[in-house]
Formats: sequence, C-alpha cells, structure tokens
Amino acid sequence: MRKILAVLALFASAQSLPDPHLPKPIQDSVAPTLPQGLQHAVLIVSKTNGWRHIEHIPHSNSVLANIAKDLGRASFVTENAAVFNDEQLRHFSVVVLNSASGDFLTPEQRAAFARFVARGGGVVALHAAGDNSHTDPWYVQTVIGTTFIGHPGGADHLQSAQLLVDKPDHPAMAGVKLPWSLVDEWYSFDSNPAAKGMTVLARIDEASYRPGAKLAMGVHPVIWVNPSTKGRVFYSALGHSPEAYDDRNYRRILTNAIRWAAR
Repeated sequence: MRKILAVLALFASAQSLPDPHLPKPIQDSVAPTLPQGLQHAVLIVSKTNGWRHIEHIPHSNSVLANIAKDLGRASFVTENAAVFNDEQLRHFSVVVLNSASGDFLTPEQRAAFARFVARGGGVVALHAAGDNSHTDPWYVQTVIGTTFIGHPGGADHLQSAQLLVDKPDHPAMAGVKLPWSLVDEWYSFDSNPAAKGMTVLARIDEASYRPGAKLAMGVHPVIWVNPSTKGRVFYSALGHSPEAYDDRNYRRILTNAIRWAAR
C-alpha cells in the first residue's frame, strides 16, 4: 500500500509541474545592458509569452548569431522585451523574432518597434512569431498578414514536404537549390497573405504531404515579405525542429533574409 501511495504521490507531483512549453507570461520593464560599441547589429529575440519552442530555440539562436557574424555584424540575443525602446533599437539594423510568441510587448514597447520599422529597421520573423498568439493589430498587419489556424498533429506532426519557390529573383531566395524537401511542422493559415498585400516568396506543395482536409489551403504560402513598409519585413513559417536550421537551403534563406532586411 505504501508503494502504491508513493507512486500516486509522484504521479500527482508530475502532473502539477508547469509545462516548459507554456511559461507564465511576463512583461519586461527593465531594459537589458547592451555591449559597448554596438552599431548596425542584429537583435535576436526569443521572448515567449505563448508557446515556447524549447526544442529549437537554443540551437536556432546560436545559428542566427553565427549568421550575423558571417555577415560581419555583431548580434545581441535576449529574451528581455524591454530592449524595444527607441534608444536601444537605434543600435540595430534588423530584429529577428525567433519564435517569439504571445503578446510579448507592452504598448510602449510595441510603439517603439513600430517607429523602428517606420524609420527603415528590418524584421525577420520566424515560425511562432506568426502564430495566432499575437493579437495586436499593428503586429498582425505588419508582420503576419493572415491568421494561423493549426498544423498537423499526432503521427503527421512532422512530415517531409516539398517547397516551391515563387519568387526566385527575390534576394531572400538567392541560391536556393531545387527540388527542396524539408521535414518540419507545417503551419496553415486562414487565407493567403497575398490578399493583404504581402509578396509570397515560397509555398508548400500540398500534394507532397498530408495537411488534412481542415488545414489544406490549396495555394499554401510559407515564406513572404511585406512590401508596404519602409522597413523590410520578412516572415517564414519554417523552423519547428532544430534540424531545420541546419538545412542548407533554409540556412541560406535566413542569411539572405537578414542581409536583405538589414540593407
């Protein structure tokens, strides 16, 4: 009986542990200290007030920092959203939102981010930075342009699919080798972001994987840019698994996107 009670106690304790994928939402108010001499740098933000991609964020942050280094730019990696202030954002040419989720910015921080884009600052938003945990109208209209509705689950959660390049001449797609297949978590959206003025660069061939009837889009965009802002805004729904960031084509696209967004 004691053994049974002990097992039940352990089970109850495990059930009460917080899910690391769902951290408690926190609004940051004290800005981080930036390194001295930081100019025209790459700001990498993986703040999560929604779903936290604990599997890929450590690796992808490292990959993104190495990309910045290869481009001859310093980088600063943080989960402190209070860095979104006018004074500190002036040290950066591009902000990379690495699966940043939830409404992670206060109204004041969001206003500073909007001013950053309005004066020409670049944005590279990845994976969960485009999910439906973002509700601010400016963010949705500027960065996403559509609404995430889900991805396959269960045995079909991660699937190999073929990607099609619609705009091979866009700088972000330079050097991509076709045919290109990737194993990933495939986001679906309620509409094509092109209907809201986005320029689609790449899409998924839905015949190459199993989206399911509720998630099928027909024309299924996966990478796009917003041509209507002074700052260059790029979004990619790719990148659920760490391995995606080691894919040669995807790493090339990330390098291209950061270079393009940073001008």
